[in-house]
Amino acid sequence: MNLIQHPRLIQGGMGIAVSNWTLAKAVSQLGHLGVVSGTAINSVLVRRLQDGDLDGSIRRALSHFPSQPIVALILEQYFIEGGKSKDQPYKRAPLYNLKSSMTLLQQTMVASFVEVFLAKEGHAGKVGINLLEKVVLPNLACLYGAMLADVDYVIMGAGIPREIPGALDLLSQNLEASLKVPVVGSTTEEHFVTTFNPSEVLGKVFFKPLKRPYFFPIVSSSTLALSLKKKSTGSIEGFIVESPLAGGHNAPPRGPMKLNHLGEPIYGERDKVCLNEMKALELPFWMAGYYATPEKIKEVCAQGAHGIQVGTLFAFCNESGFDKDLKRKVIAQIHEGKSPENGWVFTDPVSSPTGFPFKAVRLDDTVSEESIYQSRMRICDLGYLRHAYKAEDGSVKQRCPAEPVKDYLKKGGLESDTQGRKCLCNALMADIGMAQMQSDNTLEKPLITAGDDLNNLIKILKSCGAQNAAENGYKASDVIRYLGL
Repeated sequence: MNLIQHPRLIQGGMGIAVSNWTLAKAVSQLGHLGVVSGTAINSVLVRRLQDGDLDGSIRRALSHFPSQPIVALILEQYFIEGGKSKDQPYKRAPLYNLKSSMTLLQQTMVASFVEVFLAKEGHAGKVGINLLEKVVLPNLACLYGAMLADVDYVIMGAGIPREIPGALDLLSQNLEASLKVPVVGSTTEEHFVTTFNPSEVLGKVFFKPLKRPYFFPIVSSSTLALSLKKKSTGSIEGFIVESPLAGGHNAPPRGPMKLNHLGEPIYGERDKVCLNEMKALELPFWMAGYYATPEKIKEVCAQGAHGIQVGTLFAFCNESGFDKDLKRKVIAQIHEGKSPENGWVFTDPVSSPTGFPFKAVRLDDTVSEESIYQSRMRICDLGYLRHAYKAEDGSVKQRCPAEPVKDYLKKGGLESDTQGRKCLCNALMADIGMAQMQSDNTLEKPLITAGDDLNNLIKILKSCGAQNAAENGYKASDVIRYLGL
């Protein structure tokens, strides 16, 4: 494919549902690549239904899914006319396993279809989906559902997704695909996989070949990019090159982990990506992480990049999935110049159960404040970031460093692994206004993530009229206009 045909601007895939279908559609309609998040998408779907799907968008998309009996079961189980009461807990989706239930695989497939369908509805623009390699168990069902909705691009980070290109090849032909699952305690001779068979999960419907989307892995070095290009199971069409200044999960520093005086990981020369080496791979690449200015776009494109990926500036626009009150609070504080003493964003080396550094915005009344988090009842009831391990009886089970400590220890985990870990699953659901009411009658609190481009948000506000933007927010189109694209 000619490079010029790929969009120059990619809107970052921000989970959970911050980069929702509304944001992706807005960006796509303006001629760029809008991206939806596939992380925990099944929980997003079932909570939207329990909130009543008040504008009918979800049910409209569901009516286009190729198997209506599957849709009927989901609606019967989760849809609440008019929405649940605020003090009523959400009914949770089932947890994933190496061999997840048929109900859960169908739910995930449908949820992914809905998000992509709505993002693509009514226009001819391009839409992608973003997934995490670390969250391996839902990924095949999520990919297939997105492909049923004609997704154009797949973007994946938080790991080394060598098997995804081959899986896309198989799923596009409606064939069974599998992914290896890392299992702590297993031997080199043991191999564990999760599989997805479209004919079993979708049922007896007319199968036609699906479009194979372009695949862009997220990399932090040219060495990793070269390895993926050579050793992946299928073709790679480009790369997202993400620096440690990007929001969400960051790659750890190369070499031993060292912390600065604030307790953040120290990145050095070895962590800088050589653009000449990326250019030598002869595949298009996009720079991500503190590149969202007109000047930086020109600079990196002059050095061989095809464009940039932008997340943070889109995250706080009106179309994003962030809770409106949270967005308003962040925008107001930035407008008023109320930056925390040590800056807006803290790169926490231990909070994420994945083991990757994770960026959190310093904001009152969120679990970025350690004292607030410590008052939370520790629970793991969504389970997307659990790790597979081999139990004493030889079976494969799962545990999460953010679950209750005594439970983690019973499963053979180390107490040191639990220290500083936070339940990102529940916190990120709270970010989008879907906080769970737990059994102790407390609502889960949010944990906002953003990249260092949060420092450039004031430029967007000023370009829109700072006072007006502080009161009414800004649009995705304002971000694109500011970037000069």
